[in-house]
Amino acid sequence: MNSLELLAPAGDLEKLKAAVIYGADAVYLGGKQFSLRAGAGNFGPEELAEGVKFAHRYGAKVYAAVNIFAHNRDLEALPEYLSYLEDLNIDGVIVSDPGVLLIIQERNRGIPVHLSTQANTTNYASALFWKKQGVKRIVLARELSLEEIKKISQHVNVELEAFVHGAMCMAYSGRCLLSSYLTGRDANRGDCAQPCRWKYYLVEEKRPGQYFPVIEEERGTYFMSSRDLCLIEYIPHLVNAGVTSFKIEGRMKSVHYVSTVVKSYRQAIDKYLKDPKNYAVEKKWVEEISKVSHRDYTTGFIFGRPGEEAQSDKPSQYRRDYRFVGIVRHYDKDKGMAVVEQRNNFVVGDKIEVSQPRGENLTFTVQSIYNEEGQQQENAPHPQQILYIPMPPVEPWSMMRQVVK
Repeated sequence: MNSLELLAPAGDLEKLKAAVIYGADAVYLGGKQFSLRAGAGNFGPEELAEGVKFAHRYGAKVYAAVNIFAHNRDLEALPEYLSYLEDLNIDGVIVSDPGVLLIIQERNRGIPVHLSTQANTTNYASALFWKKQGVKRIVLARELSLEEIKKISQHVNVELEAFVHGAMCMAYSGRCLLSSYLTGRDANRGDCAQPCRWKYYLVEEKRPGQYFPVIEEERGTYFMSSRDLCLIEYIPHLVNAGVTSFKIEGRMKSVHYVSTVVKSYRQAIDKYLKDPKNYAVEKKWVEEISKVSHRDYTTGFIFGRPGEEAQSDKPSQYRRDYRFVGIVRHYDKDKGMAVVEQRNNFVVGDKIEVSQPRGENLTFTVQSIYNEEGQQQENAPHPQQILYIPMPPVEPWSMMRQVVK
C-alpha cells in the first residue's frame, strides 16, 4: 500500500510545478508531437527538460504520453523523440499503438512502458497479452467495474492505473468520430472539439426548421454529455480491487483546477494509508473539489453500468461557483505583502479565499492593491499583472479565488 501513487495532469510547465507542489507523486504530460491532447499547452524540448528536472528535485516522476494512433508519417520522427525522452531520464512513456510499442521495445533502452486507456483494456486476457509485450503498467479502460478490475488484478501481475477524477467521454474509451465528422478535428489524434457537449435537436428530413422534442429540458437535449468522475470516497474500494495508481484527468484544465483537486486527493490518500480500516471521506475534500469548474459528479462504471444518472441534462453543464483570480508567487514577511500574479479581475473590498499547498485555507478582504511601481490601484484588470497585496502570511503557489456572486 505504500506504493500507492497519485498521478496528476500537467498540461504545461506551470501546471506541472503546481501538481508537484500540491502533492502529486507523478505527473503525465505530452510533447508537441505524439500526444492525444492537442489543445493542452504541451511541452517543447526546453520546457520538458525543465519539468523533468523540477519533478525529480521534489521526488516526483514524469510520464510522457506518446499515445497517438500513428500513421506511417508519424514514425519517421519517433526515434529521435524517444532518444530525447531517454536522455532526460523520463520515468515512463504512455502508448496505445502496437507499432509505437514495437519501436520502443526494439530500441531496448529499458524505458518503462504504460499502456494508455485508449488501448481499451477491459479483460484479464488482454492485460496478460500486453504484459507479455513488455508493458509495465496498464491504464484501465474507464468502462470497468470494481469486480472486473479485481479479476484482472488476480489473473495478471501488472501495475494497474485507473482514473479517479475528471471528465468522462460518452464514447468507448474515447474512441469517437463525431469531432472529425462535424469539425474536421480528429479526437483520435488529440484534437477533439467535444461535440458531445453541444445542444442537439431532432429534425425530420422533409421538415427543415421544424425541431422535434427529444426533450430533457426546453432548450434541447444533452444526452451525450457525461458528468464528471469523482471517486474520492471510494479509494479503499479501488485499492482492494488492485489499483495502485490514481489518475486525475485534466491536461486542458486550469492550474487552479489541478492544484485544488491534487491537494484533496493527496489528503485523502494519506489518510487512507495512515488508517486504512477507518477511512472516511472528509467534508472539506468534497467542498474543495466542488470549488473548481466541473460538471455534476458521477461514480462512472465502478459499481456497474451506469444509467441516465451519469449523463448531464443541463444546458450549461459546468458549475462555476468560484472564480480563480491569482497565484501567490512570493510572500514578504517584513512588509506583510504577497506578490501576486493576477489571473482574473478583482477589486479593493473583495473577499478572497486562499488555498495553500500545505496549510489550511484562509479568507481576507482586499484592503489595497499596488503595482510593480508602487502605485496604488483600485482593481486588477490586466491579465497576469504582478501585484503587491497586503494579506496574512501565505505559502508560495497559493491559489486565490472569489465566490461568484
